Amino acid sequence: MAKKGENRVLITLACGECRERTYNSEKNRRNDTARLELKKYCPRCRKQQPHREVR
Repeated sequence: MAKKGENRVLITLACGECRERTYNSEKNRRNDTARLELKKYCPRCRKQQPHREVR
């Protein structure tokens, strides 16, 4: 039986416009091999922007 969180990795999300790193999250490395992109609120831009995973 697999251990809990074995394939999960911590990632940081950065705003697509201002490049500020405002969010941290986890993702499953086995299911999502590509970079994650979510639409989240950016406090610096004061609106919803696409946030991409940075390494």
